Amino acid sequence: MQASELITKEDLKEFKSELLTAIEKLVQLNGQGQSKKWLKSNEVRKLLKISPGTLQNLRINGTLSYTRIGSIMYYKLEDINKLLEGGMQ
Repeated sequence: MQASELITKEDLKEFKSELLTAIEKLVQLNGQGQSKKWLKSNEVRKLLKISPGTLQNLRINGTLSYTRIGSIMYYKLEDINKLLEGGMQ
């Protein structure tokens, strides 16, 4: 191995920094570009790991608001996050 091919600790630190920056950008893009604003019932059940009956109870007692279009119910992701954080009444 030649001296010019040696990897120093400084090289590794620089690589780590560049890699972390690239990963952070990807995570931010993925979070903004692919996040849904509205979720269907089956997506909410999977996210919260609850049964259809439990989701129905959350609707009935007003814990989780929803919008019905035809026979499909939609839930705001923002409302689900508030529920998980304990912010909904």
